[in-house]
Amino acid sequence: MKTKRLGNVISHIYLLILTFLAIFPLIWILISSIKSKGELTGNPTAFLPKQITFEYFRHVIFDLGFIVNIRNSVLISLCTTLIAIVIASLAAYGIVRFFPKVGNTMSKVLVTTYIFPPILLAIPYSIVMAKMGLTNTRVGLIIVYLSFSIPYAVWLLVGFFKTVPIGIEEAAKIDGANKIQVFAKVVVPLVAPGIVATAIYTFINAWNEFLYSLILMNDTSKMTVAVALRSLNGSEILDWGDMMAASTLVVIPSIVFFCLIQNKISGGLSEGAVK
Repeated sequence: MKTKRLGNVISHIYLLILTFLAIFPLIWILISSIKSKGELTGNPTAFLPKQITFEYFRHVIFDLGFIVNIRNSVLISLCTTLIAIVIASLAAYGIVRFFPKVGNTMSKVLVTTYIFPPILLAIPYSIVMAKMGLTNTRVGLIIVYLSFSIPYAVWLLVGFFKTVPIGIEEAAKIDGANKIQVFAKVVVPLVAPGIVATAIYTFINAWNEFLYSLILMNDTSKMTVAVALRSLNGSEILDWGDMMAASTLVVIPSIVFFCLIQNKISGGLSEGAVK
């Protein structure tokens, strides 16, 4: 009994250390972004700031126009996530219910499109977008993001839709529900945890994407935060305060997005276990 307790204590300590190591860079960036300019340059290793200031945030948002890049990334990431989830949910359900024999093969074919290195597809994407007149447009960038987000989302959701018993759908049809009602009111709530998890992945992937945004976007007013953050690093004189504030602004939306829907993940898992 004592050995088991000791093992639990050691495991908890180990997990706490790993958690601290994981979140420490984020905490360090956040604290550094609210330090005064003299303190950040004079004593950069000091952990707690002597004077809290939001001057770096004001400079990055208003003077450097970073708020425009944040708005672009939020718009592009949300549109990519919503469209990808709708298409992937319908496609995954169709594969599981209407093409069960070829479903596994189709899933494998879809996911193989995700293994190609992004740089390998950069030139083809650029040529296609240029011929379609979608270079330097948000719509063109969303289409590119969807091309590699949808296949992976379908592959993920196929596994979740396979867990839904066919008997539940047949019972709903006996009660008078049509196919659309069965899908929307019966199947989707059961696989909600999987849909939410896939949405999180799709959003964060689109938010952090750098290469295609750099290649397809030349207008600074349409650049995403990843490219805008890189432009700060590429300046002749690197201001670490601006870099820390911009990094904080880049990370916050992903954290907020996850915090808003994490309850739905745990709630959906609990409901699925009860059902």
